[in-house]
Amino acid sequence: MAATAIKTPSPRPPDAPPSSLNLAGRYLECWRVPSLRPPRLLSINSSSSSKTAAARPRAGARAARSDTAMENKAVSEDRMLVMVPPHPLIKHWISVLRNEQTPCAIFKSAMAELGRLLIYEASRDWLPTISGEIHSPMGVATVEFIDPREPVMIVPILRAGLALAEHASAVLPATKTYHLGMHRDERTLLPSVYLNNLPEKFPDGSRVLLVDPMLATGGTIVAAVDLLKDRGLSNKQIKIISAVSAPPALQKLSTKFPG
Repeated sequence: MAATAIKTPSPRPPDAPPSSLNLAGRYLECWRVPSLRPPRLLSINSSSSSKTAAARPRAGARAARSDTAMENKAVSEDRMLVMVPPHPLIKHWISVLRNEQTPCAIFKSAMAELGRLLIYEASRDWLPTISGEIHSPMGVATVEFIDPREPVMIVPILRAGLALAEHASAVLPATKTYHLGMHRDERTLLPSVYLNNLPEKFPDGSRVLLVDPMLATGGTIVAAVDLLKDRGLSNKQIKIISAVSAPPALQKLSTKFPG
């Protein structure tokens, strides 16, 4: 894939060799956003922006692909929702990841940027909010904040999930991270857990983003969802974020966790 320069590039001859991917200076910077606390509210009303549609499935999965044939469409009304956000930046970062000439450092940075966008899309209409009144320079204003008392639980599957979840705390004002290490046993071909930092039980009303960049056969992700459900979560409380999802994995998730 030819590199995208900062300014609009001049057309080059079709027989010219492809230019090198020069994205390091722009995409390797890691933004660090400090934890933000909402101003003191004159009054508080707790609410939740999570809206349950009539045909909303009980488990969610998000997969970014270069095509958009399944954008914003459910696989079936009685199965989980597979949503491919139609954002051009998502297509861009997927293209960077798919390019075999992309250096390792740029690949990691692209994965993190893709994760930032997918987390943003996954949290749409899903976060608990508080509303009230504050003093603004123009007077008293009615405002709404993400409720910091109900942090979103981020569960990256190690190690690949770390890169995709890198910017979670920059996107979401309140998060807690629990690491889950899993690999496939080469003898039994079954998923095996080598690290489990999950709590014994998740608090009531918890929202969990389960992060795994690639869903292939679906064995690992199904086992991970089972671990979450064993700790008190329902399908509605879990969303899966991935960069690439193969049909066998999606089918296995739909069969195991129907709507």
